[in-house]
Amino acid sequence: MNDDLAWMLDSALEIPGALHAVLISADGLLMARTKDFDKDDADRVAAAMSGVQSLSRSLGFFCEDTRGTWRQTLVEFDGGWVFLISAGEGAYLGVSATPEVDMQDITFRMQQLVGQLGKVLVAPPRENLGVRS
Repeated sequence: MNDDLAWMLDSALEIPGALHAVLISADGLLMARTKDFDKDDADRVAAAMSGVQSLSRSLGFFCEDTRGTWRQTLVEFDGGWVFLISAGEGAYLGVSATPEVDMQDITFRMQQLVGQLGKVLVAPPRENLGVRS
């Protein structure tokens, strides 16, 4: 996990109602998390969000998006919201929030975060798994 990025993710929690934030790789590995979010829970969320993102991308055709450009996924629960957006090539930013969160404020803050993190968030897919040097 990258502790240098954790402080940046914590800025998402300045929005009233925001609960937790994670930065994940496309293959479901946790890259960073907000300081008050348990690591085991963050690892579980990272793996799940990778799957959610993959499923979301496969639905572009459903809204006649011929380019297949996924932008974000929003999931609503009785207890709140989960927001997931692209954060650079091979990386995704996820934020959870209470039902009362201002959706425009949190998505704007997430976009700001992605802009601030820029090239730091580039996470190429893992290669040569199982190959030892």
